[in-house]
Amino acid sequence: MDYRSYEKRLGYILELIQKGRFRSVEAAARRFGCSGRTIKRMLNHLRDQGHDVQYDRQQKKYFIKKDE
Repeated sequence: MDYRSYEKRLGYILELIQKGRFRSVEAAARRFGCSGRTIKRMLNHLRDQGHDVQYDRQQKKYFIKKDE
């Protein structure tokens, strides 16, 4: 995966999380044709960029925690 496609996929993952539509690492891995570990690294990369990405076990989806 080159840098441009990686950044494009990061943006897409962030958009899905913001819209509340990112539910599973495995589904994203199938969509992008990569491993689940790669998606987890991408989520960590988003966290390193300053996004507070968290997982809600009850709703079974990822979300970005808003500062209050």
